[in-house]
Amino acid sequence: MKYGWFGIVMTSVFLGSLSPVNAQATLKAVQERGVLSCGVSQGLPGFSAPDDTGKWSGLDVDFCRALAAVVLNDPLKVKFVPLSAKDRFTALQSGEIDVLSRNTTWSLSRDTSLGLNFTAVMYYDGQGFLVRKALKVNSALELNGASVCVQTGTTNEQNLADYFRANNMKYEVVAFSTADETIKAYESGRCDVFTSDVSQLYAERLKLTVPDDHVVLPEIISKEPLGPVVRHGDDQWFDIVKWTLFAMINAEELNVTQKNVGEMTKSNKPEIARLLGTDGNLGEQLGLTKDWVVRIVKAVGNYGESFDRNVGAGSKLRISRGLNKLWNQGGIQYAPPIR
Repeated sequence: MKYGWFGIVMTSVFLGSLSPVNAQATLKAVQERGVLSCGVSQGLPGFSAPDDTGKWSGLDVDFCRALAAVVLNDPLKVKFVPLSAKDRFTALQSGEIDVLSRNTTWSLSRDTSLGLNFTAVMYYDGQGFLVRKALKVNSALELNGASVCVQTGTTNEQNLADYFRANNMKYEVVAFSTADETIKAYESGRCDVFTSDVSQLYAERLKLTVPDDHVVLPEIISKEPLGPVVRHGDDQWFDIVKWTLFAMINAEELNVTQKNVGEMTKSNKPEIARLLGTDGNLGEQLGLTKDWVVRIVKAVGNYGESFDRNVGAGSKLRISRGLNKLWNQGGIQYAPPIR
């Protein structure tokens, strides 16, 4: 016996403490409350950030609004809860939030030891390095002896250690608890390099006094699949959350957009009819209405529209779709079929 009686009991107590008493009731609780509680970042442009009026926007925010449109028929019925990397999982475990939509990497340890389920990949990312152009560094392999700013409570710390060890390079860690502290320390000269997911590097670079004085190096040193997270123990909520994202991806693949979704409900193409609920009862199998995907697309558009508006060509970040292109357009973004 690996743990013994006491270990089994304590493990059961610990895992039991991660979920609400009635874990299957998330959908009912959200609907009775009349608002979706969505955990987001403390301010990462392109993903989740408030403007001067307190209005949130970003790729992760769009997902929260899509989910609210599905379960509450109103994309504005969302309470955004800003969370640090360190506190994000505790907030979900305790029931403070219903879903975590906060540029969070899916890994085996997180998927198995926290009492949580990752639902799907919203953004395929990887860790990189931001440096000052004045350093005249063209490759991460030239960073031997560098001091590196990194945020605690992230996968970036271990990836950083692995990369430098694998390449027999020395470095000094300068760690901070929040993203804002980390980027401010980098700009003030506390470190030579800032490391994080590449998407975050582009977002944080916008906060610098002269963004064009800094460059993201070409090396990608890790796989960072980012996506929404829910608690263990509620299969219906797990299904609704993951299929909300899958619906956005499938809508893009079928060219269903925010502008044409009304007209598309008249389509006689079987795949579109199933997607938009004019054929079959697939939405009802999730505990939703037939027009659940129509609600999503009307609220935030399809996946491509949300990507372009928040982080892609139509945004200040202007990040290339890259791996996040659809599978039939040269990328790996792919959703199971709605049928």
